[in-house]
Amino acid sequence: MAQAKPNIIVADDDMTIRLVVSEALRQEGWIVLEAEDIPELKRLVLGGQGNVVISDVVMPSGSGLDVMPELIEARPDLPFIIMSAQNTLATAMAATGKGAYEYLPKPFDIDELVSTVKKALKERGTTSYTAIEKDDSLIIGRSTAMQEIYRTMARVVNTDLTVMVTGESGTGKELVARAIHNHGPRADNPFVPVNMAAIPKELIESELFGHERGAFTGAETRTLGRFGQAKGGTLFLDEIGDMPLEAQTRLLRVLQEGEYRTVGGQASIKANVRIVAATNRNLRNMVRSGDFREDLFFRLNVVPLNLPPLRDRADDIPDLAEHFLRKAADSGLPLKKLTDGAKKVLKSFDWPGNVRELENLLHRICALYPGNEISGTIIQSEFERSTSELAGAPMGMMASVSGGNLSQTVRQHLDQYFDYHDDDLPPAGLHQRILREVERPLIQKVLAVTQGNQVKAAELLGLNRNTLRKKIRELDISMPAKTN
Repeated sequence: MAQAKPNIIVADDDMTIRLVVSEALRQEGWIVLEAEDIPELKRLVLGGQGNVVISDVVMPSGSGLDVMPELIEARPDLPFIIMSAQNTLATAMAATGKGAYEYLPKPFDIDELVSTVKKALKERGTTSYTAIEKDDSLIIGRSTAMQEIYRTMARVVNTDLTVMVTGESGTGKELVARAIHNHGPRADNPFVPVNMAAIPKELIESELFGHERGAFTGAETRTLGRFGQAKGGTLFLDEIGDMPLEAQTRLLRVLQEGEYRTVGGQASIKANVRIVAATNRNLRNMVRSGDFREDLFFRLNVVPLNLPPLRDRADDIPDLAEHFLRKAADSGLPLKKLTDGAKKVLKSFDWPGNVRELENLLHRICALYPGNEISGTIIQSEFERSTSELAGAPMGMMASVSGGNLSQTVRQHLDQYFDYHDDDLPPAGLHQRILREVERPLIQKVLAVTQGNQVKAAELLGLNRNTLRKKIRELDISMPAKTN
């Protein structure tokens, strides 16, 4: 007897999306049932139709998210794939928390949707319902770069899996850790952050695990330690890459055995915490160099989350900026508005300090500049002043004759280079050619000022000495003559 073709319900009030999605599903040989509002969706599902539901969030007469728990209760084996143009963390969390099989932010890749439907058909009956109604306005961004972050967070929030959050300084690693805690089953218990880089080497074990009275000189009372403070909740180990090797060994033992002892203590204590770790360092390189234990890395890196730098999510900058202006006003500073020109200027920068740098810049402008509006000129001048101070040199030494910073100078050069080719593209291999254009004069200059001392040059550049030697050969750089 031939097996019945799968029935897929597509619910969206946007006719164009329904047609595109339905056509792709029909090409797979599936039967498609369309619904343009909530009553029609409910009629189909409660009438026993559909093997998978693909539903938008916002539709006439209701929300696909709001009706989903009722329909899942009636048909627990029916997978729901939620799609939404409201590309926020709250939407992803709500979709997963209310039992969605998968959440797809619009616009999505149609091949990814088809692949998700295939998986849902194969794994029917694996959805579950756990209410998550909390919003988290601290994490802002609807860019494509943030969507995979939201989806991964939504998938792991109700587990106790260890999460490793990586990314440059200022990308919001602690905010992500707090969001995972706040939306999970441990939310009613403590969230305890600890900055591993700020603890003296000799005090790390006591700080993490606590100590008994008299365990060492100065230990006049019993101290609980961060594992004890976070009991039932989440322990956030920030800057984990700065943890000394001997302390790494102790932490690894706790993660392996699920229990620990205080310094000077005899009894074992069960470790009842979820671990979220974070670093801006490359732990894989540290493992290769012997500065970080490989077994600890794998214990911590169960669920990796790599936060994108702000320059890779420029579309989020206006929303972030508006949020920080409101935050500044809440703290007592004047409420200001960004002009369209200011938003364009903000999006043009590379933001080496990421979201934290953006926030600090806007707070400073609110405090120092009069008027209700912030113009592009104000943003430009304040950004250049702050970056020149950070570099420890006058802006004129970091700028082109046009007055822009180094990134803007490179961007202008690239604009001219592409314009030169008119409608044609430059020859292939552009990335390597540009890197060579920058690296060669940089290394030549550093070798010159260090008088050819490769050890000092490597340190100044932040490169391994062997890497520097390799680049000198590859770039055909002549060593400068040593002066007496």
